[in-house]
Amino acid sequence: MDTILSESLPRLARRADRLVSSAIRDLLRLAEQPDVLSLAGGLPDGDTFPVERIAAAADRALQTAGRYGSSALQYAPTEGLTALREWVAAGSLAHPTLGRADETIVTTGSQQGLELLGRVLIDAGDTVVVDDPLYLGARQVFAAAGARLAGIRVDDDGLDIDELEERLEAGLSPRLVYTVPHFHNPTGATMPAARRLRLAELAGRHGFVVIEDDPYVALGFDGRRHDPIGAIAPDHVVTLGSSSKVLSPGLRVGWMRAPAWLHRTLVLAKQSSDLHTAALNQLIVLDVLSDAAFLGAHLSRLRTAYAEKAAALFAAVEDFVSCRRPSGGMFLWGRVAGDTGTAFARAVDLGVAYVPGAAFSVAGAQDHALRLSYATLAPAELRLAAGRLRGALA
Repeated sequence: MDTILSESLPRLARRADRLVSSAIRDLLRLAEQPDVLSLAGGLPDGDTFPVERIAAAADRALQTAGRYGSSALQYAPTEGLTALREWVAAGSLAHPTLGRADETIVTTGSQQGLELLGRVLIDAGDTVVVDDPLYLGARQVFAAAGARLAGIRVDDDGLDIDELEERLEAGLSPRLVYTVPHFHNPTGATMPAARRLRLAELAGRHGFVVIEDDPYVALGFDGRRHDPIGAIAPDHVVTLGSSSKVLSPGLRVGWMRAPAWLHRTLVLAKQSSDLHTAALNQLIVLDVLSDAAFLGAHLSRLRTAYAEKAAALFAAVEDFVSCRRPSGGMFLWGRVAGDTGTAFARAVDLGVAYVPGAAFSVAGAQDHALRLSYATLAPAELRLAAGRLRGALA
């Protein structure tokens, strides 16, 4: 059969022009070369995945009978399985108490929760206040929604609330304020309780929604964490959480707690997107993470492993990268004398990859900054990568 050649191809919708690629995803293609040690992607340590425990949970899930056959293989409620939503709402060793089960939605990764919020809360042209530097997944969502970004500086204590308040008083009127409060991506900063309280107060006073994106809350090396901002101002805050960093990103199970006035709309938005998150994956996550004895031991091993890796990388770079020693999470953020964007190609040639700080920049100058992830490589590999990085930045 002859192929019909088109003289005029169909066009995409105009909103497709707002879709942007993740700089990190693009960099990872270079980092996948076999001789490159990657400090670029925020990939959890695969050696920490509890494969046997997940396999046992999957076997049990597949034996779970429901009214219409296997519960793991059947359609599920859009907002998520009731038992998992109850576990999320109640809190655990891996995440704080979030509220009531009927305020909770299980999502296909916390990234879906962020996308749903962008879809139902942002009109093209709306102003969204964001961390500066900014998590790239959030930038993609807000760009797709047509938002105008207003960056607020992130310092050692997270989002600078003094700067935010000054700009609000000067006339800034955001629809949303987005922040990563624990072990911020990319800087590693954690927002203290006093700032969380002030941010909640500003949300109530100025009428905006706070999105607290909290996937790293369980990864403090000393196990400590703050209460969610949503506990202070529940009507103005949406809290996002995830099993990806403590269990497995491949399961794609996240969640969010949203106020009643927003919850139903988010459920409808998710329904039109994917009907529901995979029931099998929900049952696996519930089985594994609700096992308190297992979870306690698993988190202890995970935190110990990441603390050792963070210490190894920090010790290897502190004499040529200006940075703080990480206290949790997966990233080390630092500044160097040269332009990290210009040096990137040379670094790959020398067998090491990182993310230049400019990729995360909203308004601030980040040309001399870089993000290094210590989560994926072993300590010896991190030291070798640091030596290559030293050569690239010399």
